[in-house]
Amino acid sequence: MALSRRTLLGLAAGVPLSAALAACGSSGPGRDGGATYWYLSGQPQEGARAGAVDTFNKAHPQGRIKDTTFQNDAYKTKIKTAIGAGQAPTIIWGWGGGTLRTYVEAGQVEDLTSWFGEHSEVRKGLFPSSFGAATVDGRIYAMPCEVVQPIILYYNRRVFDQVGVKPPQSWGDVMALVPRFNAKGIAPFSLGGQSRWTSMMWLEFLFDRIGGPEVFQAIMEGEKNAWSHPDAIAALTKLQELVKADGFVKGFSSITADSNADQALLYRGKAAMMLHGAWSYGIQQADGGDFVPSGGLGYMNFPPVDGGKGDPGNTVGNPAQYLSISSKAGAEEKRTAKEFFASGVLQEDETKRWIDNGSVPIRLGTEKLLATSKNADFLQFTYDLASEAEVFGQSWDQALRPAAAETLLSNIAKLFQLSVSPQQFASALNAATAK
Repeated sequence: MALSRRTLLGLAAGVPLSAALAACGSSGPGRDGGATYWYLSGQPQEGARAGAVDTFNKAHPQGRIKDTTFQNDAYKTKIKTAIGAGQAPTIIWGWGGGTLRTYVEAGQVEDLTSWFGEHSEVRKGLFPSSFGAATVDGRIYAMPCEVVQPIILYYNRRVFDQVGVKPPQSWGDVMALVPRFNAKGIAPFSLGGQSRWTSMMWLEFLFDRIGGPEVFQAIMEGEKNAWSHPDAIAALTKLQELVKADGFVKGFSSITADSNADQALLYRGKAAMMLHGAWSYGIQQADGGDFVPSGGLGYMNFPPVDGGKGDPGNTVGNPAQYLSISSKAGAEEKRTAKEFFASGVLQEDETKRWIDNGSVPIRLGTEKLLATSKNADFLQFTYDLASEAEVFGQSWDQALRPAAAETLLSNIAKLFQLSVSPQQFASALNAATAK
């Protein structure tokens, strides 16, 4: 998973990547009676997280939380080691999905289903779509928190006007636009293909638009040969048709998302469109000069595929971030953690901080706050997209177990390079995900 996504809030606010990753906290969960909480460093997101803890601690002097920050990669290594050794912090920050499932199966996190039943007002205050990645076999094991990050189809309005075409309303339109842009020496789509997860976004949408969410759900459930479903093969085939039509910028396999080179292609008019996360807006705004302020950046949901079964209102990406409670924590620590979930997560001050950072919190009812932001139009678009989607599919590399996710990413690179066929891709993934 690329750092551009994990540190998206810092980037969205125009904070340089080096600064966004500079901070690193001390280690050790501690067992001094207070609850412990580890999370990612880097401003401005670290400030929003720390502010929530500070506010909670002032209101709960008898049940305080000790927070510790880590850089992205250091955190992923540290938390895995700590959980495996039974030394996890009380509150475990994460992305839900496949990694959460591994925690659940090892008995390392608390079942919060009954707690949410007793605190229905907490659940009702959050995006309904955020609970999918917090749920394992029908039980809730994590508190959704922070912000929503759908994947969005961005386009350069200036380039579209220059070529005299309209944004695509269907997959047929997408394919028809490819030769129009290529004829003008403009790449139809920018892509940081070396990062692999950027390419994954295309498959996430094509699987959904062609076959509906049921196709990937079968994969998640370990159904035998699920990747070979006719709709899955159709999606893989359409993707390769786009590659063969020169739909992506030349040399996309050597372009990295971490460098934001893919972003620059869009705002400089070298590419007409780009599929990327909600955080891209802030990068375009920070690095693109007058591109965003002048109205040059357009954005829309991924279009439907002709004859597809999927709801065109569905989206994919990161429905939220997630907080779990270590099953190894003491009773008092667990009580403090649950109180933090009830009265410390996404309260008014924290919600405002996320919005000021250019992000959409997963808390319902923030429309008025979004409307007063300098990025009001984009934030409202993101809010509506995420809150109204009947299905918000989690990024596949987070939804799958870690080993299967790596197999997925390596084969996606081969698929885009046309070095494997759709059937070969499906066979490799069937072996990696079947139970």
